Amino acid sequence: MTAVTPTRDAASRYRIEPTVIQALRSPRLLTREVLAGLVVALALIPEAIAFSIIAGVDPRVGLFSSFVMAVAIAFLGGRPAMITAATGAIALVIAPVAREHGMDYFIATVLLGGLIQIVLALLGVAKLMRFIPRSVMVGFVNALAILIFTSQFPQLIGVPWLVYPLVAVGLLVMYLMPRLTKVIPAPLVAIVLLTAAVIVFAWNVPNVGDQGELPRSLPELFIPNVPLTFETLQIIAPFALAMAVVGLLESLMTAKLVDDITDTHSRKTREALGQGAANVLSGAFGGMGGCAMIGQTMINVKASGARTRISTFLAGVFLLVLILALGDVVAVIPMAALVAVMILVAIATFDWHSIRLSTLKRMPKSETAVMLITVIATVWTHNLAVGVILGVIAAMIMFARRVAHFVSVTRTIDDSGTTATYAVNGELFFASSNDLTTQFEYTDDPETVVIDMSRSHVWDASTVAALDAIITKYENRGKTVTIEGLNDTAAAFHGRLTGNLGNGH
Repeated sequence: MTAVTPTRDAASRYRIEPTVIQALRSPRLLTREVLAGLVVALALIPEAIAFSIIAGVDPRVGLFSSFVMAVAIAFLGGRPAMITAATGAIALVIAPVAREHGMDYFIATVLLGGLIQIVLALLGVAKLMRFIPRSVMVGFVNALAILIFTSQFPQLIGVPWLVYPLVAVGLLVMYLMPRLTKVIPAPLVAIVLLTAAVIVFAWNVPNVGDQGELPRSLPELFIPNVPLTFETLQIIAPFALAMAVVGLLESLMTAKLVDDITDTHSRKTREALGQGAANVLSGAFGGMGGCAMIGQTMINVKASGARTRISTFLAGVFLLVLILALGDVVAVIPMAALVAVMILVAIATFDWHSIRLSTLKRMPKSETAVMLITVIATVWTHNLAVGVILGVIAAMIMFARRVAHFVSVTRTIDDSGTTATYAVNGELFFASSNDLTTQFEYTDDPETVVIDMSRSHVWDASTVAALDAIITKYENRGKTVTIEGLNDTAAAFHGRLTGNLGNGH
């Protein structure tokens, strides 16, 4: 007798181990989480400063935003170990507000964007993730890897020659270190060694301090001084909506990526709510807002092995401590060390299996095309939302075209020659039913025609309209048509719409 395994309930399905309690009780796990948070904090500093420059605001705005969002999402988010902070995608979307309308309107946009994310989360936008196909996901991952790699170019072009051997040494350390021990994250070892070498030998290379001034005080509450009028809403609403959509899309895609890496399930609706709340809190403290960061998340989860909210929380705490208490030390960290970390992240993020010749030979051309469209659109626009949306649209078109070819119509005449039977086989929807009317011999058929639908399914109004058109063509010739074999759902759908679609029947 075969044993039946009960399906896990929702609570156990979303239980991700190790839990925070388990990590706190294990010195080994806790050490891993703490060191992972430290590495992420070090990597966040130059990124936050760079994104502040993109947004056209003071570097402190990006740094405070990263602190507030990392700490907030550690408690509010649905995906443990995922890093949320100020991001380039959000900076690009809302930069025009700071440039054209000033800081108060900029913060008002961030606050409204967070509120829109909360509303979208309550409306169930996270459930739309199921409609993103694997080929788009692979394209998203590969595009992110390319963007992470190319974003390092400014730190590699027009710099002292010493930068290049430092980056190479950093990569070598991170490659060899896991073979010796995994207790200490390899990126942290590389950062410490390269910083020590630069200080000891007094090498003059670009460092974190060159990226912008670090803040010296704690973030304070910021109430934007904007008139509460419809005109203000007209100015900030389009940017806030774009920020909300881009932020949620990038965050939910990153959450799914971490799910795949860790073989766990996370609560996407809670993650969407958490992102919205984190953005509201970020704006309330004068931050620029943000979303999940793929690069830092990969440092945390893949390079450092973190699995709990402790690493996310400590990334925010360490960030604040580093910039306030240890700002002078952080300022001397060579950018070469952080560039090496991000290059390793890009290499680890890219799905190399997807571009192997053996994979490309086996994969349907349509799947490969969707993946390439996603990659090209994302890299071209530097906008993950554009790439994913175009990828999904391309996947839908490819799927519709492929399924449309699976419909066949077979005609048979009975022995007496008085009845023609058409057996329709396949899924009928707008792409496949448009050609359905051309599959019938209206003039040559006998007086009675039977359309057998037992091996097909009616999915939309286009199919009902096509069937009505077929019946009309036969009736205009004085012939009788009977539709048989519709299942209950299709029959109810057909019965509700037939004759009411304005095609003259």
